[in-house]
Amino acid sequence: MTDQPEDVTASPEGGIPAPEVPPTPADMPPYVSAVPGRGALASFFAPIAGFGVSFGNMFRPSVTEQYPREPANVKPRFHGRHQLNRHPDGLEKCIGCELCAWACPADAIYVEAADNTPEEQYSPGERYGRVYQINYLRCILCGYCIEACPTRALTMTNDFELAGPTRAGLIWEKQDLLAGLSEGMLTPPHPMVEGTTDVDYYRGEVTGATDAQRDWVREHRPDDPSLDGTPEGLAAAVPVGETRAAQQKITAAARREGGAR
Repeated sequence: MTDQPEDVTASPEGGIPAPEVPPTPADMPPYVSAVPGRGALASFFAPIAGFGVSFGNMFRPSVTEQYPREPANVKPRFHGRHQLNRHPDGLEKCIGCELCAWACPADAIYVEAADNTPEEQYSPGERYGRVYQINYLRCILCGYCIEACPTRALTMTNDFELAGPTRAGLIWEKQDLLAGLSEGMLTPPHPMVEGTTDVDYYRGEVTGATDAQRDWVREHRPDDPSLDGTPEGLAAAVPVGETRAAQQKITAAARREGGAR
């Protein structure tokens, strides 16, 4: 004995089931009758309507990215290489809370925090990120880490050219991720702006290094290149990390081989 199909009903006399009668236009809901019907021309082109986008682009000029001969044009919100940011006076924004490491679905971030001291104040507040690593062999550039950061210390740049000579060359350390110094900044460690708290930093009330901070740096590190405030001195104060420098050399060599201008 076989089961009857769900789309049939038994005839009044019994025996072989009769198929259901399709509904007539009068049986349809009012909104169905209000839908305009398809014209003859639309019915003729309906089988090939799906190729409309393809046919429309066949006669347009092709746009080819000349990468690596020319830099690639990525969107402003493209998620690329990470960057550890600073406050306007040069102190680091990272407080070593490890929320980015907890949020990472690929377990690509490793953070170790340490306590700030009066002699070594690297960030506002009590703690800073002493060790910060991102393993780009694991990272999927999803952006969950920057969403979890409470101080906006970790952001993502538009740099997508990540390469390394070895597997270890794709594990970026803190010195590879730290942003350089801008005008008005000093190389940490140095004290916070006098009369402020970490909350003032987070609210954006600190706009640059003060004379008292410069005097402290001049007393403890008189040869600090960031004291002169020139672009050359600021660049020399925070040298590029070894891993990042190796990656830049590989990228530059690849561009030259590809005929980059």
